[in-house]
Order: sequence, then structure tokens, then C-alpha cells
Amino acid sequence: MTSSTLVIYLFLLFSICIKAQSKHEYEIHTVAFYNLENLFHPENDPLTFDDDRTPNGKDHWTYEHYNHKIKNMARVISKIGAEKTKNAPVLIGVAEIENRKVLEDLTQDSAIQHQNYGIIHKDSPDRRGIDVALLYQKRFFKPKNTQTHELLLYNHQTGKRVYTRDQLVVSGYLDGDLIHLIINHWPSRRGGEKRSEYKRKKAAILNKKIVDSLWTENPYAKIIIMGDLNDNPKNKSVSRILNAKKHQKDVDIKGLYNPMNLIAEKGIGSLAWEDKWSLFDQIIVSKELIQKEYDTYRYYKSGIFTSDQLITKKGRFKGYPFRSFANGSYTGGYSDHFPVYMYLVKKIK
Repeated sequence: MTSSTLVIYLFLLFSICIKAQSKHEYEIHTVAFYNLENLFHPENDPLTFDDDRTPNGKDHWTYEHYNHKIKNMARVISKIGAEKTKNAPVLIGVAEIENRKVLEDLTQDSAIQHQNYGIIHKDSPDRRGIDVALLYQKRFFKPKNTQTHELLLYNHQTGKRVYTRDQLVVSGYLDGDLIHLIINHWPSRRGGEKRSEYKRKKAAILNKKIVDSLWTENPYAKIIIMGDLNDNPKNKSVSRILNAKKHQKDVDIKGLYNPMNLIAEKGIGSLAWEDKWSLFDQIIVSKELIQKEYDTYRYYKSGIFTSDQLITKKGRFKGYPFRSFANGSYTGGYSDHFPVYMYLVKKIK
């Protein structure tokens, strides 16, 4: 081999090595939230107002209906984000569930049983008896701390306590990365948006207090806020109190980014009412999750899961989410909300 040939050979070898090093494989996981639309167990609980959702109640909520809805919910969960990850969500927050029993039945359904979901749940003081919870795949996520924060609300006219859902905070390790999740179901708009606005502002203030306490311990904490906020991204509770920004470039340290803003601006929503779409179901992340170094888990992209089976096919509500209960009877559908999700990615070393 001549000296010139050797130089060319070494140059090509060096170029191949550099190219090989520039290619990275990535680990990708789905994080999701789903309002399960009144997933009640048919057994009557004397401590909650669940009488309507029993076999002899107004809704005639039978075990047959319950078991069918469980299967529907499990099938949906198994598919959220699976197109990219080939897996169900490793973390999924849920709302409008009655108790731990319904979560046990849900996670034992054949569609997701093999995922070996763990359950983090606590009964909240909500007068309807509905709670929030977190399901996590045990092989990927290891819980460290769990707390619930009570939202204290009082009626402006009577001064009486208004009982609603707690905010659930779970800190744990996703493949070694410490991540903090806050699961929410803020007060509804019952009685009108403006009249009930103060309740969601109070919920946002509590949420911000939790976030600030996490940042006090570590200003670079990876925080994920998810839930049915009963407000849109542009409402004051989200845009001003949480100060969740629309664009990543505007997020400072100890700041929040809300990718749902841009989705909402396109007129896309997670639920519909009176021919108007709303994006109440949101996932918001802290500054550290949108950094561009992918040696640890970072935010990649988000969306609304809207497979064909989840959409009403005909009638007055054609195109809306195919809910499970309407006009006083079980429809065989799913939920009045679409699930929302995001992907987290990191380089495989």
C-alpha cells in the first residue's frame, strides 16, 4: 500500500467512525392523561353520592355496563402513543374514577394486564365521590414520594365548604430520572364559566404553590402538570396564574411550557359542547424538560389521541367524542373526553 493510498484509507476510516458516532438511538415513552367519564363501580357506597350509578339507580348502572366500559377504557389506554413507542403509556393520569377498585379492575383487563401497572390513588373529599389517580408501569417507573393536596373552596354566597378533588403529587424515577407529576381535575364550570371561575383560579394557585415548592428544592426539577383543568390554555388560571408559556423560547428557568396552546389555536379540542371545542385536558412541563440535551429524558412532542373508535359516527353529536352515557342510558361508548399525551425521549448510551 502506497503512502497516498494509506492516507486515503485512514481518512475514510476516520469519516466512517465519526458518522457512526453521530447516530444515536433513543428511548421513547408516552405520558398521558385521560378523563374516564364517571367510571363508577355498580356497588353502592353509603359514604358517597353514587346512588345513580348503581343497578337500581337512575342510570341503571349494571355490572354488564361496567364490565363493558372497563374493556373499552383498557383498549384505549393500550393504544395511546403505541404507534411510536410500541407500548402503552408508562405513566397515565386518570380522572373521574370512583375508587381503587375500578382501577384494579381496569389494570387487570387483558388489554393492559401484561403492562403490570401500579396504582397510586387516594380517596378525595369530592361530593360526587370521584378522584384522580396515577397508573405507572412498574418496570420503568419507581415511585419515591406521594402526597395529596386538599383544595379548600367556599361558596361566595353561603360561605359553605365546596368539596372537590385533591391534587395528587407523585415523585419518582423514570429509568433513573427523577420526575414530579401533578395530577389534576379542577372544579367544573357548573353554574357558568364566570360564576365558577374563582374555583379554578384557586386550583391554579394551589398548583403553582406545589410547583414552587418543588423548585425551591431544585430549580431544575422536571415537573409534569396534567389533568382536566376545566379551563382552556388561554384562560387566566393557566396563562396568568400558572404563567404557562405558548412558546418554548419564552420559558425562563423555573418556568412552564404549555404545548397545548398551539393545538388549541388550531381549533382542536379534547371535548366538545354546543358545537364548540375546548381543550380542558392539558399536559404542561417545566423548563428543564424542554432543554435540547437528550442525555436524560426531555419533552419531544404532544397531541390528542383521536382514533376512529372514539368518535361519534352519526346524529346530533357526530364528530364529538363517543361518550359512554347519554340521554339517560349507556351507549357502549368510551368517554366525553379524548385522551391527551406527550412523548419523552432520551439517548441510549
